[in-house]
Order: sequence, then structure tokens, then C-alpha cells
Amino acid sequence: MNRRDFVISSGASIATIGVAAPRTASAADGASVQRTLLPIKMYVGCQRGPTTPQLLNYFKRHGVTHICGYPEIADSGGRWSDDDLNRTRDLVEKHGLTLAMVALPFLTASHIDRERRGAIMLGESPERDRDIADIQSMIACCGRVGIPAFKYNMSLLGVLRTSLVPGRGGSRYSTWSLSDARPDKPLTRGGHVTAEMAWERITYFLERIIPVCEEYKVRAACHPHDPGVPAEGYQGIYRVLGTIDGLKRFISLKESPYHGLNFCIGTLGENLNDPGREIHDVIRYFGARGKIFNVHFRNIKGRRGHFSEVYPDEGDMSMVRVAQTLREVAYEGMLMPDHMPHHEDDPDSNQAFAYCYGYIKATLQTLGELS
Repeated sequence: MNRRDFVISSGASIATIGVAAPRTASAADGASVQRTLLPIKMYVGCQRGPTTPQLLNYFKRHGVTHICGYPEIADSGGRWSDDDLNRTRDLVEKHGLTLAMVALPFLTASHIDRERRGAIMLGESPERDRDIADIQSMIACCGRVGIPAFKYNMSLLGVLRTSLVPGRGGSRYSTWSLSDARPDKPLTRGGHVTAEMAWERITYFLERIIPVCEEYKVRAACHPHDPGVPAEGYQGIYRVLGTIDGLKRFISLKESPYHGLNFCIGTLGENLNDPGREIHDVIRYFGARGKIFNVHFRNIKGRRGHFSEVYPDEGDMSMVRVAQTLREVAYEGMLMPDHMPHHEDDPDSNQAFAYCYGYIKATLQTLGELS
């Protein structure tokens, strides 16, 4: 997500697994044992937009191989056509990259008060049926063009942050501190939204979208709520996808290999009390069920209710161990940077993202060398 999309409060699947050749490992007692190792099928990815030749060249020279793209929509109706997706895919492939996913043009991570098409999460009919029909049409386009997945959000509050704090080398880190949070106004235009209301709207959407995903064999990857909030809510809204239990319920609402998560390691860590220890069991739970469709590979310092977004090598989670656990559950897909730190010498965060591309690539190479 681009930083401009942030809300600053004022105050995949388990796929067919190839098996590497057996390799001898020494047991503690000196005896030799045989083990088989899973091949690494993770790639350096990115979701930054727009999908332009300039940005694609930037990706290519910094080691990115797969991307989430942003099709340019020619039709004023605000939804992709087959031609839009074909042009995007051809442009990406011309630059030697793979278009592994696309981002929906709505159901983004923006705040509902700034969202032009918010009927799905507001529960407004017949407007939400119109928006769902447009998404069904775009899923069909993906299937016909051969794009295997799309990502989306089911959020009313967007990405909540409270401040920027000093980081290394003059960087500034985006931070959320619940105790310091002061919303601009008590309620959004959505009013009070209870957990029951949120689940009704989410279920209504999934029941109409996932069968179309199954028909066209296109995976739908939903991002968790960033960050979670207390049960009494924030701006009148309880974020049901802001807890691990909520995400477990979410994936169970519609059993399908095409229904899963845009698995943000940073967001999941933000919703844990001990992210460095707990994140691995979270990966194992969702990975074992084939629900990890894409990975945002970012780190935090802190815990639920108070954290800062930092460089991948300095947070509370060992990102090398995270990659190892993803390999353990046979995750196949992109590892992409997200929410990198700010610096005045790097206004578009290009340096920060380049650093993270290299970090991911080195992590994957290291896993391969240690196999």
C-alpha cells in the first residue's frame, strides 16, 4: 500500500509440493539420517503502483520477479475489462516480470469517509449488489485472461496510525498507540457497526463472490484489519478481522480453496501480544489450511495496541524464521515489502523498498543455501 493511503489519526494455498533430492544430515549421536527438503517456491514481489514502464524497470533492476498490478481502466464504469487486463499483463511481461495478482479498484484500505464506493461495507442495498456485480465481472475477466488472484480489503477505518517516531539514520517510523489515538470525529458516516453487523456484510459478500472465484479459478486474498481495536470499537466500529480468532472465523465462512488471505505479517504481528513468539503458530494455522495467498513481509516493534513499523531486520519478529516457517507450510507465492519507513532524502520510499527487496532476496537465497 502506498503511504498516501494511510489514515493518520489526528488526535498459495498449499499447492502440489515437489520434493528435493534426499540429503544426509548428521544426527546428534553421530548416525546419519535421511531427510527430504521442500523446494523454495517463494518470490520477491511488490504491490506498488501505478503499473508503469518506469516502475516496472525499477522493480526489475532491484530483483523483483512477481508483482501485484494495477490495471489502467479505460471504461468510465470503474471496472476492468479483458482488454485492460491484457494490456497490463503484456506490459508486465514485456519488462520480464510476472503478473501474479491484481488489486481491486475499490474495496481498498481507505477510510470509509473517503471511499467513493463503500456500499458493500456499509451494507447498503441495492448499491452493494451493483458493486458486487462489478467485482463478479472483474473476477471473470481475471479468469479469462489468466490472472490467478486479486487482493482486497473489507475495512471501514482504513489503516489507523497516530504518529511518526524517530528511527535509525534519521528515518521516521509510522506508529499506532491506542492510548494516544484521537479520532477526527466520534463516528464515521457508517455510524455504529457492531460485530454482528460486520459479519453479516462480510458473509453477504463472500456468498456472492467466492462461487464466481471457484467458477473461474481465481483466488480472492483479503487483508486483515490494520490494526485491531478493542471490542468497544474505534469511531463506533469493531474490526472483526483485527484478531486471529476473527480471521479464523473469516476463512471458515465459505469453505473454498479460492477464499483466503493477503497475509500481512506486520498486521498479524500488530494483533498479537508477543509477536516474535506467536507469529509462527499463526503461520502454521493458516498455512496448513492453504489460506495464505500472498505475504506482506514487514516487521514491527511492539505489540497489540502499541507498535511502530520498522525495517525488516530490526523488529521483534525474526523475518528469517518467518520465511523458514512459510517454507515449512509449503507456501508458494510472493514475499513483498509493505509500509516501509520514511526519510526526507527518500520521499517516495524507493530506497527503503529497494533495501527490503534485497533483504527478501538474500533471505530466500540463504534458505536455499542452508537446504
